[in-house]
Amino acid sequence: MTGQNRPARLNRTLLALLGLLLLAAGGLAVAAHFGKLAALAPDAALVPGTANPPVWALYVTAAAAIVLGVLVLRWLLAQLARRPKTHTWRFESDPDTGRTELAANTAIEPFVDEVQAFPGVRTAHATLAGTQDGPSLALVISAEQDGDLAAIRRRLDDEGLPRLRQALDLDEVPVSVEFRFSAKAGARTR
Repeated sequence: MTGQNRPARLNRTLLALLGLLLLAAGGLAVAAHFGKLAALAPDAALVPGTANPPVWALYVTAAAAIVLGVLVLRWLLAQLARRPKTHTWRFESDPDTGRTELAANTAIEPFVDEVQAFPGVRTAHATLAGTQDGPSLALVISAEQDGDLAAIRRRLDDEGLPRLRQALDLDEVPVSVEFRFSAKAGARTR
């Protein structure tokens, strides 16, 4: 589900850049400590003089802090966008007679209810992303500890997905299925 998990690429990129920045800063600090940098003497003062910095330096520092804060906020907000973007589908054969609009979340609810009724399935969550011309289905199934994943997948392929394609009048719906095991044990017969 990497293609549908948009924050994953951003997280990897930001973490890689942060790691490279920290490695470079650490390397410069070690090199300065051992006197290997000609520009920095080990016994020199950290900042030249004790006078206040020029006013422009304060503005640059404040602007950099604001930009950094906005970038961090954008990164945090990206963590919340874990689901692929859904669209409203429009069915119209003749614009003069009207049109029918169907939210993708509404279209997928009966399918999710059907999958949750499968034996061995505790919960199911699905997102129908994309447009009518290029739909994709992301399905997360939480199975019971003793659930038969092969049977669930077989029933999904034989019953659930064909019924969904028929309901949406689609020839094909690419689907990615993620199975998770529920922490709770299923009902036991004694």
